[in-house]
Amino acid sequence: MKVSIITATYNSSATIGDTIQSVLNQTYKGIEYIIVDGSSSDSTLEVVRQYEPLFEGRMKWISEKDGGLYDAMNKGIKMATGDVIGLLNSDDFFTSNDVIEKAVAAFDDSTDAVYGDVHYIHDGVKEKCVRYYSSKKFCPSRLRYGFMPAHPSFYCRREVYERAGLYKTDYAIGSDYEMMVRLFCVHKIKARYLPMDFVTMRTGGLSNRDFRSRLQLIQDDVRGCRENGVYTNALMISSKFLFKIFELRI
Repeated sequence: MKVSIITATYNSSATIGDTIQSVLNQTYKGIEYIIVDGSSSDSTLEVVRQYEPLFEGRMKWISEKDGGLYDAMNKGIKMATGDVIGLLNSDDFFTSNDVIEKAVAAFDDSTDAVYGDVHYIHDGVKEKCVRYYSSKKFCPSRLRYGFMPAHPSFYCRREVYERAGLYKTDYAIGSDYEMMVRLFCVHKIKARYLPMDFVTMRTGGLSNRDFRSRLQLIQDDVRGCRENGVYTNALMISSKFLFKIFELRI
């Protein structure tokens, strides 16, 4: 089974090295690594070029203006030739070297996708977990309350994206959530949870920057449900923020 891992980048020179190295360190070698750069103005591409020969033909990349993160992710999916596709953010990295090996082993003929857990760190302190996001209790009915599998741990068959479509680029923040609603509630994919930590994430993502970004996320999540025929409202979606308190590691 061939796995395509996609990383969207823009001015990520400070962190992209950790991301690429974690892909290179994977024990599973049937990996196609795709980097989609949004025409960075820093040294991101210098780092990419330094690592490219180490992949021995398994890396491909482009650098051009794009319409934002979701547009870049879609470009990567279109470039992918793997049986399974996963997304790894340019400021994140795999928690262990056998993540892809274990994810691949979990697929069988009836499995469309696998997912697991992720944890967050403050930049520069890789040893200290400040939040652990477990997908263990996820089920499709919880999507209307704003719960979804940890997106950086989500590995899905390419044929599912071909059938269901790509990420919607007119969402400010919540296109990944809308995709989960579409896949689980409309296309009824069969997914398997793996009780393992897939990815180490640095704090400060798009959806967690400030109060306004959280309001935008709620709006996007409500819209994502309604566009896919799933009933919810802002209050139901907001309930997820209460549960996030229990994920903190202080």
